[in-house]
Amino acid sequence: MLMYMSNSAQSNGSTPRHSVSVAGVVVRDDGRLLAIRRADNGAWELPGGVLELEETPEGGVRREVLEETGIQVEVDQLTGVYKNVVAGVVALVFRCKPSGGTERISGESTAVQWLTPEEVSERMYEAYAIRLLDALDANGPHVRSHDGRRLLRNA
Repeated sequence: MLMYMSNSAQSNGSTPRHSVSVAGVVVRDDGRLLAIRRADNGAWELPGGVLELEETPEGGVRREVLEETGIQVEVDQLTGVYKNVVAGVVALVFRCKPSGGTERISGESTAVQWLTPEEVSERMYEAYAIRLLDALDANGPHVRSHDGRRLLRNA
């Protein structure tokens, strides 16, 4: 899952430090979207996590989605770049298609469900729901900033 650095860890020295994460918006043929309930805080989000140094972004998405949900995916396209300005995390979000596997929980997820866009909006913080909703439109990729819960307007 996402690893956050404290503001003090980022400000030691003159160069800001960021973490890069990847996430997959997995869309079924019926339009439902794959979501997890995180084990660490109980929040609903899309599957994803920190990109490993040796990984391509697409490889990281495939690994993270499989680890957290049991679902194998084909990565389609980049749909957005999202920055958590508080935690210093930049997330690359990709639309994906399921290609195999069976839903299961993991050490990082306590539930795995296929949600409608309406359920996504009801269950997730705005900063995470928008990632899934952005992936459904053809106007991307989107670039947005947030504070971990809410989008920052005019940022």
